[in-house]
Amino acid sequence: MSKRLDEVIDTSPAAPDNLIAGINPPAEVFSVTVKSGQGELKRGSLLALNEGKYELISETTTGKANAVLAETVDTGSEPSQDVDGIAYRTGHFNGNVLAVSEGYSITETDKETLRGVGILLSDAVK
Repeated sequence: MSKRLDEVIDTSPAAPDNLIAGINPPAEVFSVTVKSGQGELKRGSLLALNEGKYELISETTTGKANAVLAETVDTGSEPSQDVDGIAYRTGHFNGNVLAVSEGYSITETDKETLRGVGILLSDAVK
């Protein structure tokens, strides 16, 4: 089957989310297990490791921030089976577009912890 030259094959992706701030350090992805019952976590959510599972960083999180969610995942509203996801373990991100739980602000301690694992934060210009 041949395609016509004037046919639309694909459309451009959605508007950029401004998550990535730079190419150094390179954004490296890895598989994560995300704790269930957190609802939908958007790409760019700041995650903390807690008892072998990742969760959205909040005031009550006991783990330290050390990953950024690379793709949106739906963890459901009730605790049940945990969800597999993809996160960035390193990279240079715009800190003011990272998603955190309501009422939480990224602290200087979070920034230092992230820097220690290879995640750099800058402020995005809107």
